[in-house]
Amino acid sequence: MPDTPLSLSADAAAPVAPASDTPVTTPSDDAATDAGAAAAPARKRPKPGERRVQILQTLAAMLEEPGAERVTTAALAAKLQVSEAALYRHFASKAQMFEGLIEFIESSIFSLIHQITEREPDAGAQARRIVAMLLQFGEKNPGMTRVMVGDALVFENERLSARMNQFFDKVESQLRQCLRAAPDVAASATPTVEAAARASALTALAVGRLHRYARSGFKRAPTEHLDLALARLA
Repeated sequence: MPDTPLSLSADAAAPVAPASDTPVTTPSDDAATDAGAAAAPARKRPKPGERRVQILQTLAAMLEEPGAERVTTAALAAKLQVSEAALYRHFASKAQMFEGLIEFIESSIFSLIHQITEREPDAGAQARRIVAMLLQFGEKNPGMTRVMVGDALVFENERLSARMNQFFDKVESQLRQCLRAAPDVAASATPTVEAAARASALTALAVGRLHRYARSGFKRAPTEHLDLALARLA
C-alpha cells in the first residue's frame, strides 16, 4: 500500500499566493531613541504560498472538531490570529478555501490510484487496494472526510458538492476499469455489466463507511473489518 498523505503541502494547495499579510514588528519609539537598545526581532515572513497552506490546514483541522460542519471565516481568522480581510488576500471566498481542500483530496487520491494500478498486476487486488486506500485516507484525515461526504459543504456553494460527486464518479470509473480485467469478470456472460455492478457496490461501500465515520464523531473506523467486506465484493 502506498503511503497515504496526511497533510497539505505547498504543491498540493492552490497556486502561489501573494506576499503574506504577517506584519513585521518594528522597534518602539523609546527603543529607537535608546542607543543601547536592540531592535525588536522581526516575525518570520512566510514563504510564498505558505499562508495559503496554513489557512487550508487550519480549516481542515477545525472540521475535525465536534459540531464543526459549518466553519465561519470569523472563526477561522480567530484561529489563525489574523483578520478576516487577511484571509481574503489569499482566497477570494470561503468557497475557494474548500476548493483548495478538494484539490488536495483529488490530487492525493488519484496519484495513489495511479501508483496502485502501476504496481499491482492483479485486477481484483487493484480494486480492493483502491478502496482500502481511499478509506485509510479518510481515517487519517477526518476533516477531509467531512468534505468528501459533503457534511462540510451543506451551507456552501452547490458546485462544491457537485465536484465531490464527480470525484466519486471518477473513482467508480477507475474501479470499473480495473474490474473489467479481473478473470472472473472477463469470464462472465456480461462482463461489462458485472464490472459496473461491482464497481458501484465498492463505491457505495466506501461512501457509506466514510459517512458512518463522520456521523459517529470519527469513532467508527471506516476500515473496520474491511478485508472481509472487500473479499465479498471484489
